[in-house]
Amino acid sequence: MSESQPPRAPSEIISHYDRGVESGRLSSSYGSLELRRTQEILTRFLPDPPAIICDVGGGPGIYAAWLARHGYEVHLIDVVELHVQQALEASAAQPETPIASCTHGDARQLDLEENSVDVTLLLGPLYHLTERSDRVQALREAARITRPGGLVFVAAISRFASALDGMFRGFIADPEFREIVREDLHSGQHRNPNGRDHFFTTAYFHRPEELRIEFASAGLTHMQTLAVEGPAGWIQRVTDKWDDSDWAAQILATIKLIEAEPALLGASPHLLAIGRT
Repeated sequence: MSESQPPRAPSEIISHYDRGVESGRLSSSYGSLELRRTQEILTRFLPDPPAIICDVGGGPGIYAAWLARHGYEVHLIDVVELHVQQALEASAAQPETPIASCTHGDARQLDLEENSVDVTLLLGPLYHLTERSDRVQALREAARITRPGGLVFVAAISRFASALDGMFRGFIADPEFREIVREDLHSGQHRNPNGRDHFFTTAYFHRPEELRIEFASAGLTHMQTLAVEGPAGWIQRVTDKWDDSDWAAQILATIKLIEAEPALLGASPHLLAIGRT
């Protein structure tokens, strides 16, 4: 077990999430595509319940509560205290299938025994660890706590997300945002120095090929990197018609057809990499 230290994250990241922005993000029309696709990919690859899942950086518990309802033993860890409290509330709202535990912790130093879980999810931490050494350390920790042959799922934001989002939502007209885009494309280092709403917070944006390299550095076998939303994440008509179940089904099926296409991976707002210990 790792020696415990107080969880730490840059103050601007904590301030961003302390606004409560994450609790409703995946239920919005814009975020629901990410939610549905992530759930579909997890369902495809996860072992059957009951299995033990550690949801590192699990936020307010959207995925943890969903997995618990499907019979998994889920342990959520997050560096944001508000998220831990929200996850506890989500767990209390489903007393027949609660989240097994919700604790405050750091992805780089997990207070869990070696080989103690079947699956580890990192659906957020990697893009808030701006130093490569920290990202690799978080992956090593995921590998350490996951049993041999177990799965590790890692979410990343595409290097091109700001440029595409700027065009999609009109932010590109703002000179300050254009400077953010230039640095994102150059280095992957995303910053919002003036704390502007909708410009996100301190993060690292990946090129798809970097995930394979970081997995290897952490001793994980990279299986696949898949587009979560694919180009559909930037098409207004997709989310405008999301309440139409037939339309949504066809969109999801089409994204699945192109989810692993190398030429299109970077056009997805989010990527999901899958590794094995």
